[in-house]
Amino acid sequence: MGSEGPPAVTFHVTGFKKFHGVSDNPTEKIVNNLNEYMKKNGLPKGVTLGSCTILETAGQGALVPLYQTLQSAVSKDTEQSNFSKVILLHFGVNSGATRFAIEHQAVNEATFRCPDEMGWKPQKVPIIPADGGISKTRKTCVPVDEITRSLAKMGYDVVTSDDAGRFVCNYVYYHSLRFAEQNGVKSVFVHVPLFQTIEQDIQMQFAASLLELLASLC
Repeated sequence: MGSEGPPAVTFHVTGFKKFHGVSDNPTEKIVNNLNEYMKKNGLPKGVTLGSCTILETAGQGALVPLYQTLQSAVSKDTEQSNFSKVILLHFGVNSGATRFAIEHQAVNEATFRCPDEMGWKPQKVPIIPADGGISKTRKTCVPVDEITRSLAKMGYDVVTSDDAGRFVCNYVYYHSLRFAEQNGVKSVFVHVPLFQTIEQDIQMQFAASLLELLASLC
């Protein structure tokens, strides 16, 4: 395989629908348009977009569709090839942000500042009680610092972050990191600003650059 270039990488990408205070979630557009955008601009060699899914902005009430998405990533990959790597790539919006942020970790705490789209508003609840208390963290094995540096060199306004919040983004990321560890795949979460802050075209370019870097560095 070594002489045939980099190993195949299959991405399973998620974004979110609207939620309290954000009626037009940029991640819904990014993820819905990603397949067509990558086809038009050329997918990097060996890269496959396995799925692009828009999740409800909800915690507990949306676990079944979340796990269907995660599970299908592993099932599809097994069918495709034993040599294919799988990366779960999650996009979420931070409406107050001015730049992109690649998240190092998620915390085992659900403290929602407002109810999610299914009316759930937990306070200091462990996301996975079996993992222990709310201070437990799970970290991505993706080289976040290296990817952030590379993206910054390409001209993107991007930072690394150790705080994915305590709302639905962190909730989904925590479940995804646990699933990734159990199934031998990788997971990473990226926060993006609103389109009023960084326009859609640049955010689509960022997503494409991110896919290429993840494929080559992971």
